[in-house]
Amino acid sequence: MKNMLTTISNALCRMTGRNVGAQTVSELLVDLSEYVSVTSPPPAPTVALTQRQPPKPPPVRTRAPAEQLVKNQAETDRPGARVVVSRSFADFTSQASFDIKECELHRLEEGPPLKAELTREQGLQYYRVMQTVRRMELKADQLYKQKIIRGFCHLYDGQEACAVGIESGINPSDHLITAYRAHGYTYTRGIAVKEILAELTGRRGGVAKGKGGSMHMYAPNFYGGNGIVGAQVPLGAGIALACQYKGNNQVCVSLYGDGAANQGQLYEAFNMAALWKLPCIFVCENNKYGMGTSVERASASTEYYKRGDYIPGIRVDGMDVLCVREATKFAADHCRAGKGPIIMELQTYRYHGHSMSDPGVSYRTRDEIQEVRSKSDPITMLKERMLTNNMASVEEFKEIDIAIRKEVEEAALYATSDPEPPLEELCNHIFSNDAPLEVRGTNPWVTLKSVS
Repeated sequence: MKNMLTTISNALCRMTGRNVGAQTVSELLVDLSEYVSVTSPPPAPTVALTQRQPPKPPPVRTRAPAEQLVKNQAETDRPGARVVVSRSFADFTSQASFDIKECELHRLEEGPPLKAELTREQGLQYYRVMQTVRRMELKADQLYKQKIIRGFCHLYDGQEACAVGIESGINPSDHLITAYRAHGYTYTRGIAVKEILAELTGRRGGVAKGKGGSMHMYAPNFYGGNGIVGAQVPLGAGIALACQYKGNNQVCVSLYGDGAANQGQLYEAFNMAALWKLPCIFVCENNKYGMGTSVERASASTEYYKRGDYIPGIRVDGMDVLCVREATKFAADHCRAGKGPIIMELQTYRYHGHSMSDPGVSYRTRDEIQEVRSKSDPITMLKERMLTNNMASVEEFKEIDIAIRKEVEEAALYATSDPEPPLEELCNHIFSNDAPLEVRGTNPWVTLKSVS
């Protein structure tokens, strides 16, 4: 053991240029505390599956104090102990400024800024949430192909920067309603991965008790997941009307896809929102294809941010989380200032097909999908920005990835082992805060009870 510690001491001295001299190992460790931390291996991270908010990034690690190094040296003397030399994170850049793509404007004299500030903590949080959504959707793809998830299932992988950027640009007290590609927003609104996957598998522990499925998930200030194309947009305008009526300075983000952008009910909602100056951000997530039809074949005009005509609009790079964040802040400030609604078009891309019944390569090539992945992937873009600017390490991202995989695997195990809801709960929650009532079943002789 003494020979091993002597070897390590000599190696550390060569690394730092110090002379080992007549120092003891303890004295050397204290003297080198500004360079290394000697600790026992950290315990494996535990993942809380009952969280109601998206997980936080790991805490910023700092150097151990000199006295702690001396204390831990006794542990390294015992047989079988390992010496872990960890890089100090104190030298990481805590904040950096990045150039972002300029937004195209409609009926606006100025738009969002061309630079975005990012702190290390924000970057790790954005990365963790986007990567969790990505892993969750890939697991849903696997469970669907195993026929454990049935029915409709519309995945969000590729569009993660939209959800994370929007959430980071508004407040938790603000409101959000979207279409059927809703898993990502369900997570960013505070629902745990295991509740989302359990809902997809139709289990009792799902966010909607297993009765909503892929398109009908809800959370505080989140109104779904809606299956009727475009129907959520006027509902979003109604939520914005409630915010205006209450005078609470809140806004509503009402999302729809490029496929819904030609629906007549959108323009009825636009008209009312403009007349009443409602605090509503209408967001078109333009992922280039409405089901299997490209936007060029489906829309006479693909400038969706101009579709409101008399409503101001901005076109945003929806693959850049910082660009989406700054544009959302700009749009929210516009609404809170009493200027009425605004339209935001997010140019994004989905890696899967429209739904799980669509392979997604019959109307586009694999090369097209791969090109987007290689050049514009939102997670890779953020990771490379942080690494290039010394805001995090490769090892740190690996630790986050391992923890996320573990969380998603445990959530999948829960979603496949949790029981299905019993038949007597089929009609529950028809009304809110109402006395139990009888509901006729499939024929006049079968009755069920509904409990609020």
